[in-house]
Amino acid sequence: MFFYVQRENNRIPCKILFQFPLLSKSSRLQRLVASINEEKNDEVDISDIPGGPSAFEICAKFCYGMIVTLNAYNVLAARCAAEYLEMFETIDKGNLIYKIDVFLTSSVFRTWKDSIIVLQSTRSLVPWCEDLKVISHCIDSIASKASIDPSEVEWSYTYNRKKLPSENGIDSHWNGVRMQPMVPTDWWVEDLCELEVDSYKRVIMSIKAKGSTPAVVVGEALRAYAYRRLLGSLEDAVSNGVDCAKPRAVLDAIVSLLPAEEGSVSCGFLLKLLGAACLLESGESSHRSNLIKRIGAQLDGASVSDLLIIPPNTDENDTYSIDLVMAIVEEFMSLQNSDSGKEKFQDDEEIVETENVASVSSTSKLAVAKLIDGYLAEVAKDPNLPLPKLTALAEMVSSLPRPTHDGLYRAIDMYLKEHPSLSKSEKKKLCGLMDCKQLSHDACMHAVQNERLPLRVVVQVLFFEQVRASVASARSDPSSAELPSAVRSLLPRENGNSVGSSRSAATTTTEEDGCGVPTSSDVNSLRSTRLANNSGGSERSSGSSDINRSAAGRGARGILMPKKMLSKLWSGKTNAGENSSSDTSQSPGSVNNPEEVKSTQSRITRRSVS
Repeated sequence: MFFYVQRENNRIPCKILFQFPLLSKSSRLQRLVASINEEKNDEVDISDIPGGPSAFEICAKFCYGMIVTLNAYNVLAARCAAEYLEMFETIDKGNLIYKIDVFLTSSVFRTWKDSIIVLQSTRSLVPWCEDLKVISHCIDSIASKASIDPSEVEWSYTYNRKKLPSENGIDSHWNGVRMQPMVPTDWWVEDLCELEVDSYKRVIMSIKAKGSTPAVVVGEALRAYAYRRLLGSLEDAVSNGVDCAKPRAVLDAIVSLLPAEEGSVSCGFLLKLLGAACLLESGESSHRSNLIKRIGAQLDGASVSDLLIIPPNTDENDTYSIDLVMAIVEEFMSLQNSDSGKEKFQDDEEIVETENVASVSSTSKLAVAKLIDGYLAEVAKDPNLPLPKLTALAEMVSSLPRPTHDGLYRAIDMYLKEHPSLSKSEKKKLCGLMDCKQLSHDACMHAVQNERLPLRVVVQVLFFEQVRASVASARSDPSSAELPSAVRSLLPRENGNSVGSSRSAATTTTEEDGCGVPTSSDVNSLRSTRLANNSGGSERSSGSSDINRSAAGRGARGILMPKKMLSKLWSGKTNAGENSSSDTSQSPGSVNNPEEVKSTQSRITRRSVS
């Protein structure tokens, strides 16, 4: 008698000489043989047996009393084949199904890696595995082991990532006794990366349902799986036109499994997922909006390189997805404008509400302002970046505090360098993004010698640099008088903002001459301040010409540097033909005349002596 089994697309005959041992343990074969005897046929077709010829061979060997070796790689196929052949206890006591079930329970499901191997092998045996509930048993076994206390882990596992110092048994209070290395809390992460996305999703959901695994460990598991199955080769796959159905399934699974707890996943990882969603053009718009919400809530933890997201293949020539970053920044700004409320995140196909009881901290605002300034400097190198997009993004974070505007100046300088054909009005709008009062000394030195900046901006930088020098000189003199309010208004506030912001002046004025250039009243205030400081010092030291001379020397030194800078500027800018009467009528050079200061000091000294 011949038994036909299926291997790939071929029917393979298996000749059975002695049928009784095989028939005595299989109810199905008994029925099939009885039916072919009535038809006087010697062929039994069992080509649809799960596991194919190798699984049937295991069952046949068992029936004939031969030694059968079961392991994690073949036990599931043998179990499904035995179920197909109906090798139950009712047919023969101690039949194959009973023995395999004992082996699974006592050995496979108790072993960490064997459970994973069996779960991997279920893919080709569906729906038999589902009906036998082998998959659910494997998932529960894996999830239970991953959820136990790491100190109870006694089996082998794969771990190639760098451990934390506290997880290496290295303690700052180590007393010299060698301790057994600690098991890391995420010891199970790498082994689960071997699973296909469907099985992996079910395992992670089971781990989360048990509730004993920290959210940050689940987040680390998702990150490791994403880099193994999605992010590592995504760009090459998309550029080569490979079918992206599987990467989309991985992306959807990971986004749906993200823990809702704050800080469970890093902002950089979320941005990587968002970039992958853009490349794949995933149809799950809810996933993209969910990612934007989460990124906006922790934008202060991102880096500039994380924000450089490549846009999908479109008709536009943009190098980076500026619109996507603007959506993220808009989300962050909406959070800082609301002191409290509830945020909703999608978690495992359910909407989870998290309480947002605190507004964005000042530290986060400073970090985001610095982040966006650095991002603007990077995208400004793109020759195809239109000016409205750059200015729109910069204006979105204009209300955030900054210690200096050096980052904005760097972005402006980079854009002017890559776009030399900007018109005068466009340069004016671009330079209006920064506040010259809040440039550092090094940035001022660079701006003065920057040929790409408009002349009015350079004059403005020179003026405020001289104001700072004058104020520093006045504060260093303990006998100086208090600064007038007109001059104090020109200085930056302690919180990083300024009263008379040059940015607002540059963006709101409609006259060409009103580009934030110091007015005559500003210069007169500075001049009166110089006179008041020097006169105050001489009155308190009447008759002491040495003190007067030292005070005059300090005042001269305080304004000497800006005058040299301005002289260099005039020599360079005049040759280019950029200066005009409106530019030079109130230039800081008219205030910084050493002869005028010296004569003023002499006159004040004579009055105080008489």
